[in-house]
Parts: sequence; C-alpha cells; structure tokens
Amino acid sequence: MISWRKHYRQTLIAIGLLLSTSASIYGQDGDPKNGEKLFKANCTACHALDKQVIGPALKGVVARLETEQGLGKDWLYKWIKNNKELRASGDKYANEVFEKFNKTEMQVFPNLTDKDIDDILAYTTNPPEPAPAKTDAAKDTANAGSANAAPQSSTTTNVVIISLLAIAGLLVWILLKLRQLVKLGQSEDLAGLNETRVKSFREIYEKYHYIGKGLIAILALLAAYGVWNWIMWIGVYKGYKPEQPIYFSHKIHAGEQKIDCQLCHSSAKYGKVSEIPSMNVCMNCHRTISEYNAEHYMEPGKDKAFYDGEIKKIYAATGWDPEKQQYTGKTQPVEWTRIHNMPDFVYFNHAQHVVAGEQAIINSFNKKNPNNKIDVVCKACHGKIDTMNVVQMANDFTMGWCIECHRTTEVDMNNGYNKEYFKNLHDKLKKQYPKDGGKITVDAIGGLECGKCHY
Repeated sequence: MISWRKHYRQTLIAIGLLLSTSASIYGQDGDPKNGEKLFKANCTACHALDKQVIGPALKGVVARLETEQGLGKDWLYKWIKNNKELRASGDKYANEVFEKFNKTEMQVFPNLTDKDIDDILAYTTNPPEPAPAKTDAAKDTANAGSANAAPQSSTTTNVVIISLLAIAGLLVWILLKLRQLVKLGQSEDLAGLNETRVKSFREIYEKYHYIGKGLIAILALLAAYGVWNWIMWIGVYKGYKPEQPIYFSHKIHAGEQKIDCQLCHSSAKYGKVSEIPSMNVCMNCHRTISEYNAEHYMEPGKDKAFYDGEIKKIYAATGWDPEKQQYTGKTQPVEWTRIHNMPDFVYFNHAQHVVAGEQAIINSFNKKNPNNKIDVVCKACHGKIDTMNVVQMANDFTMGWCIECHRTTEVDMNNGYNKEYFKNLHDKLKKQYPKDGGKITVDAIGGLECGKCHY
C-alpha cells in the first residue's frame, strides 16, 4: 500500500515537470503583454499572426519550428538578431527560408535581448483574445430599437396625416363662411366706392409714374449687379469636394499618421505642378498594410469592412496579389477627379512658392490668422488638409485672391534664393518702398505684373 502511494506521488511529480518543461519549450516563459508591444513596434511591417504578409504568419512559430525542423529558441535568437550572419554561416534552414520568401532580406534586430525575444515568442504562442467590438453591440441595440419603434412610427404618421386633413377641411369651411359674411355686410355706399377705384395697371402707372420710374431704375441696377456678380463667380468652386474612385482620407494619413505632404506629392517642391501620386507610392506602405486596424478612428457610417475594401481597390489597381505577395501584371487605371485646376491662361509654379516663398507665406498667413496658424506652406492655399477626410477647395483661387496675397506677403530677403537674386536691388527696393520700416512685399518685385501670371 505504501509503495503504491509512493509510486503515485512520483508520477504526479513527473507529470508536473513534464508540463512545466513543455510550457518553457513553447514560449510561455515570456511576457505576452510586453511581447505584443514589441511585436507591434518591430514586426508588423512584415509579419502578421494569422496570415502571410511579406514574411510568414508567426502564430505558433515556436511549436512549428520544433515540430517541423527540430529547432529550438536558440535558432530563433540567431535568426532574429542577425539573419544575414546566420545565412552566411551556411545554416541550411535559414537559407531555405530566404529562398522561399523571394530572397527578401529580413531586417536585423541586434538591439533585442533574449528576454525581449522570449516576450515576443510568448505573444506569438499565446496571443491575448481581442476585446469584443463595441460597435457590433451598439448596432444590434440600434437595430432592435428601430425594429420596436417601426410600428409606433407608422401609427404616428397615420395620426399626423389624418390631423392635417381635418385641419385643411376646417380652413376651407372657415374661408367659405368669411366670404359669405363679407357679401352680406357690403353696403350700397361701399359698392359705389368700389366702382370709383382704379382697376388697371395703366391707370396706376399714370397716377404714380415718378415712383414707378424710380422703382424700375432700382430694379435695373439690382439686376445688373446680380448679373455682374454671377459672371465674376464663374469658375469659382470653393467647397468643391467630389467623390473619388478610391476613398482616401487625408485626416488619417496626414493627420493621424503624420505623413509629410511631399512624401506623396514629391513634385510640389521642385516642379511646376503638384502631381497626383502613382499607385506605386501607395504600395510603399500598403504592401504590408492590408487591413484597417485603427479602431480608435472611424468616420460615422463607415466600418472596418469599408476601409479594407478600399485597400483592396489599391491592390486591384496595381495588380498585387496579397496571398502570393507578388504582382500579377494585371493593372487597372484609376480615374481620379481633379479638384484644383488653374485655367489655361494662368501660369502658376509650385516650386517658386514652396522653395522661394515658403517661410514668407507661412509668416504672412500666421500674422493675418493668429488664431488659425499653419506649420506647412501647403495649408496657406489648400487649407488644413490634415483635418479633411474628403479634400475640398478651401479658397476662392480667384485673381483678386492671389493679388491680395502678393500685396500683403513680405518677401523673405534672408532666403538664400532671394538674397542672391535680389542682391543688387535690395537697397534700392528699401528706399523705393519705405513703408513699414522698409519691408518689401511681393508686389514690389513684380508680383502684380500681368506677364508674371498671364503669357
């Protein structure tokens, strides 16, 4: 009896040791919460837990490596810290992985300690369950409420319609009665007076022709002003914001993600026009960002499925296969709707304003708008793009609007371009334009010459 109990106790101890050993093997000796932070900071550019991106899916990678290749964590430490060095050493599996994934070289992470890697592997082995989406519960509640409210809404509508019909009938009856009362109360004297009243417009005009002519003159002036005002606003589309074939939110990209304007609009600084970026520019990021995970910001009426669908449109346009992680060669053109478009007879050069006038324009705008300051020159003309979900025309873009800017924007003579270009004219201009302590505005250097903008 005693020997049986001893054997039973030894069995329990062995099982406990086996469980603790297996837990250690499969990455449970790390901190999954810290691993999640490290994974998002270092790995999400190329990896996901549940699907292949640029690199393989990493969920259960420790167990998979142990089962399929007989390799443990030591191999993973070497691979993550410096996979290039591991491949150069002749490691067979390291070179197989490199070949399998199109010879895409993985970034090295010498800064990660063994403890950091343990935490990451613990996260890939046992990722925490995502919190239930609040939006779904809210939608269910709203749908249930709307279903219950539907019969009540229908009943209320019927009551309102019946009430309106009753009121209309009552008003008609009152009008008929009033008409009868007027006829009954009309005396013979009143009837005679009605016969002497003016009964035609001609008689009224002959009696009050001076007043009539004055009113006609006033109406003519108002009509002329209306026509002139209408003509002057032809081609002015302030507030114009068309729907685009692929939804693109500047608020998410330039605002939330702080992406610089010139990363996408690269020709705005050194070119005449600010080009629409090619879809390959989008793919620089969206090759690895295949779904929308910014649950903290979603526009009203839009959900994750909507944003994911727009990313798929980018893939369709560029011919990208997210499963195989390669281009198919089957591309589709994207017909963007242009928003800002100068007439053919107007010359405008982005480079001249962004390079030579950048700081001057920013300073002038902030001086005139102390409560609405800007940090980049683009916003002076295009508005605060980083707050727009749908881009719209923020200003008039009329000739008068441009001239007013040229008359009030002070030239930055310390700018390297201006300092060299106006070297001989600098002192002369100071004497010629002594206003505001010798400050020189754009109109003083030819900003109002017709040939500057019309050629």
